[in-house]
Parts: sequence; C-alpha cells; structure tokens
Amino acid sequence: MKLVTPQTTPINGQSIRIEGISKTFSSHGGTMLAVDDVALSVRPGEFLAIVGPSGCGKSTLLQIIAGLIPPTSGRVFLGDKDVTAQPAHMVYLFQQYSKSLLPWMNVEENVMFSFTHREQLSKSAARDRCHEYLQMVGLTAFHSYFPWQLSGGMQQRVAIARALAAEPHALLLDEPFSSVDALTRLDLHALMLDLWTQKRFTAVLVTHDVDEAVFLADRVAVLSHRPGRIVDIVDAGMPRPRLPVTTHQDPRFIAVRNQLLARLLTKPDAADVPAV
Repeated sequence: MKLVTPQTTPINGQSIRIEGISKTFSSHGGTMLAVDDVALSVRPGEFLAIVGPSGCGKSTLLQIIAGLIPPTSGRVFLGDKDVTAQPAHMVYLFQQYSKSLLPWMNVEENVMFSFTHREQLSKSAARDRCHEYLQMVGLTAFHSYFPWQLSGGMQQRVAIARALAAEPHALLLDEPFSSVDALTRLDLHALMLDLWTQKRFTAVLVTHDVDEAVFLADRVAVLSHRPGRIVDIVDAGMPRPRLPVTTHQDPRFIAVRNQLLARLLTKPDAADVPAV
C-alpha cells in the first residue's frame, strides 16, 4: 500500500525525564518491588526503545510515565512540567488494538474521539483533521467502516491515526506490533517511522523484540530482571531512513542486536547494575 504524505505542521516533541522511579505492589499481605530507582531522559523528538526480560517492569514503567499509575517514589517530567501521576499531553498506544478501538464507532468516529472531547473544533475542522491522519495511514477509503470489518493490521493503523490525531507531545507504545503477523509488523514499522519522520513527536517504545527496538529507535534502554533497573543504554547507530530488508542485513544492525541480546541473556546474579 502506497502511503500519501500530506503537508502538515510538525508536532514538536517534548523531552521526558524520569527521576528515581520505583514501584512496589502489595498483594495478599506481601509486597513486590517491580521497578527500582529508574532514572532516564528522552530527548525532544527522540525515538527511545525499552527492552528487558519478561516481567521486569517495562509496561509498569511506561504506565507510570503516562500517568496511568502512580510511582511509589520518584518523579516524571514532560518538558519542564512535573506530570507525576497525572495524565499529560502524551498518548498511550496499546498492544491489543481490538480492545482499544470502540466497536460501536466507525473509523472516523474512533479517530475523532481522541481530540474532539478536549478541543473546541467545528465538525468540519474535526473531520478535516481526522481525514488528514487517515490519509497518512492509507485508510481514507475506510472512514465509514467499523473496526470489526477491518483486518488486524488495518485496525492498528486506525489506532495509530487516532493516537497521532490527538497531536501529542509524546507517544508511548506498549508492544503495539506484537499482535499482528510478521509481514504486517514490518509494514507497520515502516509506517511508524514515516509518521515519526514527518511529525517528530517524542516516542517511547516498550518491546520484547530486539530487532524491532534496533530498527525503530535512536537509543535502546535495557532493563534488568525484576526489579527492573536500567543496566545499559545503547545507541542504535543506524542511519535513516531505515528499510525493512536492507537495514536488517546491515552489519551495524547485527552488531547492535547481538550486543543487546548478550546483555539480556546475562544471568540475574551476574548482572552488573551501574548507576545511571
């Protein structure tokens, strides 16, 4: 599918800074430390990926950044504003596209829902913005369809259009490509990079897929086994634009991927946890 790139005003992504974030959960009289003293900075307009073993607290950390759950300690800043435990101008893109779209709304209504409830726009202006983003993801012709009438990849395109139509300063992605087939995933990777190049929003991606992290991101942060701590931050070092076939074959891509895999496969009792 050929994507159309309309002329749009870039969204200026803001920096994200997290300071000393820890999160403890209590259950059945006990406690579990999920994330421990995480400090991390994301530059304005940067694409940062976070990887780590299953259960290390990646999604918990992302939800704290989004203001969806409060940290036990620590603070989150968007630009210079302290947004700890309060939703800011960030949009969270979920893994389960089929559960994030509203099934009783068609594609156009789903996309407009992301901004019409908080912005004073006329119906025509709201529709124009909606169709601008549907055009960007190649779904203009499907504006009147309902989610259940679309393929999984098309549903996730709707979710991406809805997220970007809100024109966030930062986009938080919680494994949004893991529920689609391999070819659709590559197509969505290319779409996401195309949109990010146009809009330059700040992006933070949580993923289990090291190849995905290296392909999309400028830098990759590595979390340890639970409790999640930052044990490494690796520069992807790959030129842009990135292409699904040739980039994955680039020796630099392979070297960074192998470095990250070696770090992730380090045994918990042998892990060196430096101060960040």
